[in-house]
Amino acid sequence: MTSPTPLDKRDWIAGIEKGLRILEAFDTAHTRLNASDAGKLTGLTRTAARRHLLTLAHMGYVGTDGKLFWLTPRVLRLGQAYLDSSRLARIVQPFLQRITTGTQEVAYLSVMDDDDVVFIARSGANRAMNTGFVLGARMPAQVTAAGMLLLAQREPEDIAAWLETHTLKAYTSYTVASKERLHVELMRIRHLGYAMSEQQIDLHYRGVAVALRDGKGHVVGAVNVTMPMGHESSEDAVARVLPVLRETTHAMRNLL
Repeated sequence: MTSPTPLDKRDWIAGIEKGLRILEAFDTAHTRLNASDAGKLTGLTRTAARRHLLTLAHMGYVGTDGKLFWLTPRVLRLGQAYLDSSRLARIVQPFLQRITTGTQEVAYLSVMDDDDVVFIARSGANRAMNTGFVLGARMPAQVTAAGMLLLAQREPEDIAAWLETHTLKAYTSYTVASKERLHVELMRIRHLGYAMSEQQIDLHYRGVAVALRDGKGHVVGAVNVTMPMGHESSEDAVARVLPVLRETTHAMRNLL
């Protein structure tokens, strides 16, 4: 998780914070909100929530029928602006293409955002995965190779604190939903230097991930490939793709 940038109280603009909180209140469980619901979800009064919603509607970020409000496609401009301006994604893109050529698998660059892993660059053909790992897609860190890899790079005490404060959800019968088992797996990943996830979010698919480090050795993201499991064993899959992942991420270090 990225630490918030220190901010002097004099520089704090509460209106921006409240407006963004309103936008973030919409999700799969809250696709349409009235002012009262938006206020409850964001800690604002109904009147304040309504004013923010009306302002966002005026700007084109939400639609409304006068009572309910919903997000419009204009919101995607915010995410696209990040993808378009990300120096990291631009640098990594040709290297992801190298990984795809070397493994014949879809390759991704991902970063952590709070408790989710977000895919910010990719190379390879689309596949019919339920998870839909398109640019900007986000997944719970616990169920992806990239997410577990990034969690495992934290200090042991930070990993323990993260596990203590989070509820683990099972997405398939293979999902590691036990905190004790996940802790053991994260320590194993930390020792091995790579992560593999099988069928934790999407049946019959596996992922393998390694850390992407800059020239100073700091972890700036994870590079991973995903693949259908087919008849290839876990050991054979790792032996096939891991050398390519490691070689390519090592080649990137002095560019970051």
